Amino acid sequence: MKKYVGSVIIAFLIGFAANAQGLMNKSETVFTHQDTLRGSITKERAWWDLKYYHLDIKVNPADRTISGSNTVRYTVLTENSKMQIDLQEPMNITKVMQNGKELKFERDGNAFFITLTENQKVGETKEIIISFGGVPKEAVRPPWDGGITWQKDKNGKDFIASSCQGLGASVWWPCKDHMYDEVENMLISVNVPGHLTDVSNGRLQSVKKQKDGTKTFNWYVSNPINNYGVNINIGDYVNFSEKFKGEKGDLDCNYYVLRDNLEIAKKHFQDAPKMLKAFENWFGPYPFYEDSYKLVEVPYLGMEHQSSVTYGNDYQNGYKGNDLSGTGWGLKFDYIIIHESGHEWFANNITYKDIADMWIHESFTTYSESLFIEYYYGKDAANEYIRGIRKVITNKKPIIGYYDVNVEGSGDMYPKGANIIHTIRQVINDDAKFKSILRGMNKTFYHQTVTTKQIEDYISKESGINFSSVFDQYLRTAQVPTFEYYIKNQKLVYHWINCVENFDLPLKVTLNGVETWLKPTTDWKAENVKDDKSTLAVDKNFYVTEFNITN
Repeated sequence: MKKYVGSVIIAFLIGFAANAQGLMNKSETVFTHQDTLRGSITKERAWWDLKYYHLDIKVNPADRTISGSNTVRYTVLTENSKMQIDLQEPMNITKVMQNGKELKFERDGNAFFITLTENQKVGETKEIIISFGGVPKEAVRPPWDGGITWQKDKNGKDFIASSCQGLGASVWWPCKDHMYDEVENMLISVNVPGHLTDVSNGRLQSVKKQKDGTKTFNWYVSNPINNYGVNINIGDYVNFSEKFKGEKGDLDCNYYVLRDNLEIAKKHFQDAPKMLKAFENWFGPYPFYEDSYKLVEVPYLGMEHQSSVTYGNDYQNGYKGNDLSGTGWGLKFDYIIIHESGHEWFANNITYKDIADMWIHESFTTYSESLFIEYYYGKDAANEYIRGIRKVITNKKPIIGYYDVNVEGSGDMYPKGANIIHTIRQVINDDAKFKSILRGMNKTFYHQTVTTKQIEDYISKESGINFSSVFDQYLRTAQVPTFEYYIKNQKLVYHWINCVENFDLPLKVTLNGVETWLKPTTDWKAENVKDDKSTLAVDKNFYVTEFNITN
């Protein structure tokens, strides 16, 4: 195990922390005008509520261009005549129309400001049609850098996919590129060479053969979807399917893989229904029955695109065949199938409003890996796994990023975030209640965008425990709290250090072989013990450090 753990740790840190989605390093505190346009709810965004998209595009592998139009339907919230639509260079908007009239627009970097000539009356629903095209940014190291991947399969056929979390969907199509406002439903029409297949989100409505030999695939998404969850996947795909008998009835599961991988996929993708069974137990019904569940092979590692989860883990268990925990339990399942599908609940059902709160996606989903293990292999195995991934925590900067500038926090949101949830679970000390909180979150915030405060308040309210100082400690600082204590004169004396001022995490310890609960704060407290040779050990499922002064 030790032979490969080092290389796995390096890969994990580079992929998920140092280069997470290609965003600015959090130590950068100087932000630009473009950062604000991308990351804030500007007045040109705030006045209209997004209702519907029809993204109608032609993907041309020969010159690596994407062109077409996006019809944007919206409801007017307050009167305004200026609308912000985002599209990143080198892509370009060529025309904007409303009710047959061409509109003027100005470009400010990656944001376009459209001047509307009609009165925008409160309560009205209107549409604009945006024509665009160009050569989108190519993804050099997907999925972390974002863009379009243009590759060939081993038979020389085009193999193309999008991946754009963090960088934003506007890297390849024009949209309202801020997470707070999800489109309620959309139609995705993708025209590709006739020998290829496009797989996008939702359900396939039709395939139309064009006179020029190309085909247009029409996919309809009936549920709200975040922008970065919209995807195109183009290749020489074959399809197989099954029905999962879930909490809301039959769930259609469709699998799209390269032609040569059909037989291995039929065997390997058995992790998908296993995942659905475990996660419906923990989180409640799969959130997108109407749109089906799809697993789609792509030319990069994979990502959580809603109802179109992408897969590129080379048909092996673990993370590219490695166990991130170093315990062996990570080789019991395919990391990408389990982790990226877990995002259907945390990312696609419950979605952050601002990427600074990306921990909501990644912490709960990383913890879902251990819940999968617990469902099939037991609680001890799950605990061992979640403790094992602590080795990749860096504690160099906070998990929460900067707001309103499209900057996420530390990549520690994956392993450390999962261990925060695990620690909170220990304090709740009631697995039935813990599960009810997870399921309740997915019901209460069903198809919603949320803030960290909403999640914090919900967990505290439903558990009956005020976790505010715990969240402040673990999300907003990079410090790991230390339980400092000594035993002298038949007294156990203890407190918290290396923590926020009001930190009050309850702690389970074994004192002289007996499990007991302590309630340390930053002030010294004392308990009677039988003698000065008494022994104490902190429960290792708590993500804390301990220091015995007497040693």
